Amino acid sequence: MLKPILFGAFALASAALFQDAPRPTCNRCSSTYIPGSEIQSYLNRVPASSAVSDQQVRAVDIGKAHVDIGVVYRGKLNPGANQRPVAEHDQVSEVYHVIEGSATLMTGSDLTECQRRPPDNNAVKLLNGPSTDCTNIRNSTSNELKAGDVIVIPAGVGHWFTKIDDHIKYLMVRMDPDKVTPLKTDADSKTDLATTKN
Repeated sequence: MLKPILFGAFALASAALFQDAPRPTCNRCSSTYIPGSEIQSYLNRVPASSAVSDQQVRAVDIGKAHVDIGVVYRGKLNPGANQRPVAEHDQVSEVYHVIEGSATLMTGSDLTECQRRPPDNNAVKLLNGPSTDCTNIRNSTSNELKAGDVIVIPAGVGHWFTKIDDHIKYLMVRMDPDKVTPLKTDADSKTDLATTKN
């Protein structure tokens, strides 16, 4: 008689213990695999004359946030071509992993003469969420990027390429805790890649 009582007490104690245990923030989610060939397909369709190409490959719901994977190509920089060269994103943080090329990237939070991007701007709607474009960064940090390097740019931090001698290609990871960017599935990516981009 004592054994069943002890077992029952143990089971109740175990259930209470597991009830208070941390739960996964993404309930029964699946992983997302992106082959290198798909990344290369996005890079291959960048026109030779392109100054900047920012393409979303995937945007995945991971429970409490979205994580977006993109690829960016930037060609040789012509200084003065953009009157508001500094970008800042309110809610989306970015991580760059440089694949090829080199560049100087200035970063910082003391931004001047900023102008809000309109809500119908494609980058706002599809990539970065609410953002501003600014003329300068006071007290900025200079980051010399080259192949293999990684830089983390939290939301609210301005970033500005001031030098690209030839070109730079990087993998972009965007962290979107407020889910302001739309999801993009494997099927969406296949459809996108089947569409010619100019």
